[in-house]
Amino acid sequence: MNAGHITRIADELTLRNGQVHATAVLLEEGATVPFIARYRKEVTGSLDEVAIRRIRDRLEQLAELDKRREAILTSLAERDLLTDKLQAQVLNATTLVALEDIYLPYRPKRRTRATVARERGLEPLAHLLLAQETAPPIQPAVEAQAFINQEKGVATVEEALAGARDIIAEMVSEDTQARSSLRELINTQGTIRSRVGKDKAKDGTKYKHYFKWEEATATAPSHRILAMLRGERERVLTLCVLLPEEDAERLLLERFVKGRTPASEQVTLSVQDGYKRLLFPSMESETKLEMKRRADEEAIRVFALNLRELLLAPPLGEKTVLAIDPGFRTGCKVTCLDRQGKPLHSDAIYPHTPDPRAKKAGAILLDLCKRFQIEAIAIGNGTAGRETEAFVRRLGLPARIPIVMVNECGASIYSASEVAREEFPNLDVTVRGAISIGRRLMDPLAELVKIDPKSIGVGQYQHDVDQKAIKRSLDDIVMSCVNAIGVDVNTASIQLLAYVSGLGPQLARNIVAYRAEHGPFATRMELTKVPRLGPKSFEQAAGFLRIQGGSNPLGASAVHPESYHIVEAMAEELGCSVADLMRDKTLRERVDPARHISDNIGLPTLMDILEELAKPGRDPRDEFEVFSFAEGIGNIHDLNAGMKLPGVVTNVTAFGAFVDIGVHEEGLVHISQLADQFVKDPAEVVKVHQRVTVTVMNVDLSRNRISLSMKSAARSEETG
Repeated sequence: MNAGHITRIADELTLRNGQVHATAVLLEEGATVPFIARYRKEVTGSLDEVAIRRIRDRLEQLAELDKRREAILTSLAERDLLTDKLQAQVLNATTLVALEDIYLPYRPKRRTRATVARERGLEPLAHLLLAQETAPPIQPAVEAQAFINQEKGVATVEEALAGARDIIAEMVSEDTQARSSLRELINTQGTIRSRVGKDKAKDGTKYKHYFKWEEATATAPSHRILAMLRGERERVLTLCVLLPEEDAERLLLERFVKGRTPASEQVTLSVQDGYKRLLFPSMESETKLEMKRRADEEAIRVFALNLRELLLAPPLGEKTVLAIDPGFRTGCKVTCLDRQGKPLHSDAIYPHTPDPRAKKAGAILLDLCKRFQIEAIAIGNGTAGRETEAFVRRLGLPARIPIVMVNECGASIYSASEVAREEFPNLDVTVRGAISIGRRLMDPLAELVKIDPKSIGVGQYQHDVDQKAIKRSLDDIVMSCVNAIGVDVNTASIQLLAYVSGLGPQLARNIVAYRAEHGPFATRMELTKVPRLGPKSFEQAAGFLRIQGGSNPLGASAVHPESYHIVEAMAEELGCSVADLMRDKTLRERVDPARHISDNIGLPTLMDILEELAKPGRDPRDEFEVFSFAEGIGNIHDLNAGMKLPGVVTNVTAFGAFVDIGVHEEGLVHISQLADQFVKDPAEVVKVHQRVTVTVMNVDLSRNRISLSMKSAARSEETG
């Protein structure tokens, strides 16, 4: 454990050293973020998941910095370049950028003009010129005479001076202070400029906005940075970083030129050459990488926020559901699911085709609703979704059966996946898609964990950002959501169990296999019989696993087995059973938490236990409410400017929010139209699954684009 890292992180995050140290120890021991946040509050001082993840990520970053530092020191030592001064500089570097700047002059490099000049023996001349002695001032042409050497390829005075200038130019480009000053100038005055590539105007119409674009490097928003970088990668755009050159040259000349001697003139030429040929191109590349890193970070943040809202969308719950995957020519695939999501019957109807089969569609659906006692109907919102919804509504079904449009993004990916083939090996791909739509209505989280989060469609430029970073972030979000809700160990899928703290895919498979062979788990302790599920995994997972109707009523709660004895002591103190304590509020009110505080259990955990006893296994998600789009609005041609329509936010980006208003094409509420006041971050105003009222601003039929507004009379209603 690096004490310096602990202190640094505590200062950066405004935490106590003890909190950071305790969290670091738990992480090092293999504890997961959800487990630490929920069950080790006394140890960390009640840090939440966000703070714990920040500590974890910063520890890893500093470890990588140390690893790079060690590699540099080893490289310098092996080449006999490591001096006490250089070692101190390397050890004192606090960022990777500073570390690489220090190492740059010593890094092994390919042959450069400066390398060739050094091989020709011109380095002493370069240092002589750079010193710019004034008493008396040296004469470069005279000094260069001594370096003419036909055998080494230096035939003239000018060749000697040119070689010396190449060496100085490289020294300028590798100077730590010069790079730092130029970096600061780029941060404060630099701009990124985008232009259309030669003969690419016709091929890149989607980048038309950037054919002639320029803005500050420091403030360019993530979506524009990623769009321009993609355009450059596709060779539709050319990107360059611009600086006020006079200011840049002035900074460098002040750094290296000491007067107006003949030697200073040579140094001036070297500085100008070093800046244009070496330093600025290097800093331009670095700037693009830094802008990309910053854009990635913001895009991943937005994606993670959207994903959390989507995963925590209100579930319909255990209902018998008739799920429909709509289609025109190929018909609609229909599946009936029982209350646990098991498919009972599959069929196909053709309500949108001009043949005899269309007349039977209604009768088939009515029969299925009656035969399987359907309690809700889920309809995918893709092709033919609104038309199918209108058809179903015309059937005159009982009002007690809600008809719900379900976002089917990613359902087709699931239906063709290995997970779906393993789950339903004998079913057609289209039937699997209908099953997924129905299950999404019943429990969005349980179904969406089967799909790669990047395929769910709630991000921006997700395939352009750092793939390792986005996977880490999204996995964190999925794990957080799964553990916040809890998982029924006797019904959960392998995919859902895999996200439970301390488990993972293999242990999840082992649990399901054990369950299939031995029947439902009666207690949490029975989990210890699962192959390879050892004490550490049990400790991490047990509190997040639920056992409904088991032999111990606490199995259905979030009370960890390690705390069962506390609840039992509370019950014994009151002369009642644990079940009585969970049922009777008056009994719980008589519990004095202070009497149960010990060296290992403090007030935060005791208050969590009492709260859990009041609502064991409480689902933190909001109650499900049926939503309906405006009647008579089924496609983009039905829209007119000025219409006020209900909608559901489907995606939040850095530039606004996309809203489904039931016409197949989602409309965009630009950031400038989200509210009457200025909005800096759309996520502060809207979130995925939020219900909103929007006004149609413009409809571009040629490009299938809809512009919406939430300003003025537009009202919003959050659903979570």
